[in-house]
Amino acid sequence: MATTTSSVGGSTIDVNTIVSQLVAAERAPIDARLSRQQNTIDTQISALGALKGSMSTLQTTLGNLKTLSAFQTRTAASSAISVFNASATSAAASGTYSVEVTSLATSHKLSSNAFAAGPTAVVGTGTLTLAVGTQSFSLELDSSNNTLAGIRDAINASTDNKGVQATIVQAVDGARIVLTARSTGEANAIKVTTTGGDGGLSALVYDPGTTTNLVEKQAAADAVLKVEGFTVHSATNTVTNAIDGVTINLLGAAPGAVNSLVVSNDTKTSTERVKKFVTDFNSLAVMTRQLGKYDAANKNAGPLIGDSMLRSIESSVRSGASASVTSAIKGFDSLAAIGIKTSSDGTLTVDDTKLSAALSSNFDAVGKLFGAADGVAARIFKTLESYLGTSASLAARTDGLQSRKRALAKESDAVDLRMVEVEKRYRTQFSALDSMLAGMQTTSAFLSKQLG
Repeated sequence: MATTTSSVGGSTIDVNTIVSQLVAAERAPIDARLSRQQNTIDTQISALGALKGSMSTLQTTLGNLKTLSAFQTRTAASSAISVFNASATSAAASGTYSVEVTSLATSHKLSSNAFAAGPTAVVGTGTLTLAVGTQSFSLELDSSNNTLAGIRDAINASTDNKGVQATIVQAVDGARIVLTARSTGEANAIKVTTTGGDGGLSALVYDPGTTTNLVEKQAAADAVLKVEGFTVHSATNTVTNAIDGVTINLLGAAPGAVNSLVVSNDTKTSTERVKKFVTDFNSLAVMTRQLGKYDAANKNAGPLIGDSMLRSIESSVRSGASASVTSAIKGFDSLAAIGIKTSSDGTLTVDDTKLSAALSSNFDAVGKLFGAADGVAARIFKTLESYLGTSASLAARTDGLQSRKRALAKESDAVDLRMVEVEKRYRTQFSALDSMLAGMQTTSAFLSKQLG
């Protein structure tokens, strides 16, 4: 805080220096106390932030392990990746399936005859109705949009259009309007009819069984494939209804060629997720130990030493990892049983050979160890969630520290104001003393002169 300075004529004492030193002496212990408290709060807020970050990282990792469906990932491999590829969920049963792709799903495509005048060629006026499957929409065409380009733009701009894309293709003999269904499959065939107007729109009519003035360039067709010898139809080239939990993406037709689809346990991904869990678990274990330890050699204490919440987090997470899982299969009911052991310092170590053997011998049993309702991942996740919620203890502790920090700032402001008054009081007192001493010096000089 800046102090007010003044000069006193004929001063016999240095008022400014004395006042500044007295104010500083009175303020020093208060500032020291506030600074200590501020540093302590800042250190604890930082420590809680680091703790929360480590806990959140572990919780995110546990999200890939805490349910059976999350843990039990599957892979799906195609023997003919130019014909199809596939993906599988935990609902898929491991095994080898035969797949023959007879034909792909296609979208309906129609073309008009050539208009020699190009996109500006006048077609006609009236009402043009386009239907795709069970949905239809109508356009009112007049002299403002009765050209080939105008009709194209009206189709594409219609807010009711849910299924047709119009384009113009220009060739040596003229321009053609091409209508393409946006969705594949037999159910999405295009139908075009017209009413009223000057009759020119009849050139665009396509109504199988009556009038077909448009040329069918590609039929609306379902994909056809055989899985295990059984015929499957799909309106799209993404087939989800053939094998439970498996999505087959058709890329090319190969009638007569029977290829294989192998669905298997994704042990590679599961191993990576388990090891990531161990890494993040150990990071949290080291973090809690550092925050709550006392270094006797250097006489340094962790910022949360003796903190009951820190001890509770450490104990709960460690217990969640070490306790057996009641609902798990015998021989796969603890982390130690699959090669993950707890060290004396609370961290986990992985026996890669034993973990690999466990996943290979009974993949689903390892999944249950982690992802059952009372599984390791599920219960640790629940423990962390109880501390990380917006109204949970970590947030409440941080909010309390922030509140104390604001209170210290207000107290510091109050000290500033009080020191201004203290300085004024000291300055008044010492200025009066200075004036009195100056007067006494004047009187002394006068008396000395008279006596002399």
